[in-house]
Amino acid sequence: MPRKTRTTPRKLPQQDRSKMTVDAILIAAAHILTEDGYDTASTNRIAERAGVSIGSLYQYFPNKEAIMTAVRERHTNEMAEIVESAVSQTAQQSLEVALHELVKACIAAHRVDPNLHQVLHEQVPRLNQSSAEAKILLLLREFLIQRHHEVQAQNLELTVFILERTIESLVHAAVIEYPKFLQENQLEKELTRLLLSFLSRPV
Repeated sequence: MPRKTRTTPRKLPQQDRSKMTVDAILIAAAHILTEDGYDTASTNRIAERAGVSIGSLYQYFPNKEAIMTAVRERHTNEMAEIVESAVSQTAQQSLEVALHELVKACIAAHRVDPNLHQVLHEQVPRLNQSSAEAKILLLLREFLIQRHHEVQAQNLELTVFILERTIESLVHAAVIEYPKFLQENQLEKELTRLLLSFLSRPV
């Protein structure tokens, strides 16, 4: 059997200096990804761009895949924080109002670094699910449970899956390919209407 590629760091930085080194490596990797693409992002080039020795890079990351996993994790964490804020702030709101805020938050999350998001989505191999991606699914699950009296969901996990994939696919495509649909909040309004129709209990 082929050996599974390691995607976890060799060690986590503890001191400020080591944290700065890891931060420089991840920033350099993100810049190379967005400027020239995944195929050009070798560990040597990342180390050179970060201003660290290749030996220092390998102290923390065993390979290119582990660096990319960390870049994805950092980026997705930024997105998850925006979604988490929307879910927590609308806990007492109706389904319609909360959905509107959730969609707004997801659009804002995709605007954090759309170029990096596109490369991570389209070029970087997805070797496992990041903890941040898992967190977003849990947030959406919580969002639905909070409104169980308004939501029709015979299979909660399936409903979470459909909700997440619908939002991710449409928002990603709009931010990257069709920004005109974001003008005057067009996508925001129509996506909210679509999801409300899908989730609402029949009267």
